Amino acid sequence: FMLHYNFPPFSVGEVKFMRGPSRRDTGHGALAERALTPVLPTEEEFPYVARIVSEILESNGSSSMATVCGGSLALNDAGVPTKAPVAGIAMGMIKEGDDIAVLSDILGDEDHLGDMDFKVAGTAEGITALQMDIKIAGVTQAVMQKAIEQARDGRLHILGEMAKELTSARTEMSPFAPRIEAVKIPTDKIRDIIGPGGKVIRGLCEETGCSIDVSDDGTVQIASADGPALQHAIRRVKEITAEPEVGTIYEGTVRSIKDFGAFVEVLPGRDGLLHISQISNERVAKVTDVLSEGDVVRVKVLEVDRNGKIRLSKKEADFEDSEESSD
Repeated sequence: FMLHYNFPPFSVGEVKFMRGPSRRDTGHGALAERALTPVLPTEEEFPYVARIVSEILESNGSSSMATVCGGSLALNDAGVPTKAPVAGIAMGMIKEGDDIAVLSDILGDEDHLGDMDFKVAGTAEGITALQMDIKIAGVTQAVMQKAIEQARDGRLHILGEMAKELTSARTEMSPFAPRIEAVKIPTDKIRDIIGPGGKVIRGLCEETGCSIDVSDDGTVQIASADGPALQHAIRRVKEITAEPEVGTIYEGTVRSIKDFGAFVEVLPGRDGLLHISQISNERVAKVTDVLSEGDVVRVKVLEVDRNGKIRLSKKEADFEDSEESSD
């Protein structure tokens, strides 16, 4: 998560060179970023980099708290599933002798002439960030408590106004935003996804047009701006890393034919033996009388031995298919 806060001199009527980030840019931006960070989703929930750019064009109050409010709305509008909306308000204090006034949503002059600048940001449930600048020796606990309570009232009011536009994150991101999905695979299957010299993963990228990244912990991140292509890539990854299950019927492709049977690819890169005796209930003299290379056949997995060798049956699959059709 990145928050860029730009506070050009002209926003407060100053004339200066615009060079690198100023003290205001750095400090105010850090405060706004801290206020929003606690409500962001985890990387597993939302594997995106989110960047907010806050351009302050005019300022006569707390632009950092305005950045918090605008940033929260922008995240939700973009479809980032935040935990809750966040708002911020700048509190002030003016002390004359024993008289003390706590001000809400202070203006620039109140900030400049006042004795305290107290920024509070948070959700309806609590505070996520605060910052206080003070020009007097200190404040009492009673004054501090009043400022926090008054800030809460102001924050809840602002959250109510924000809720009139957007109460939570949009369920769909922009159609122009890239989609990123994460698929978890066993670590011993990483080599199957990558392939010798990266052959398999390069083929997947070319086939689907997606960007695919595999982490050492077995997390496969797939990114694409094309929704159907993304789903196709996810399906292919699951196919490559899937384990054949005994009793399951697969639609496989005949890859090679031998005198004793045929080898059928039931999953990407996983062939099983379809013995000549398991092709049909009738006697088969030659495998080529029934099957040819490239044929697509339905076969049932009878056994997967300790070495991973798969034994298949076409006649068992045909029998189950006929039973289902008769029902």
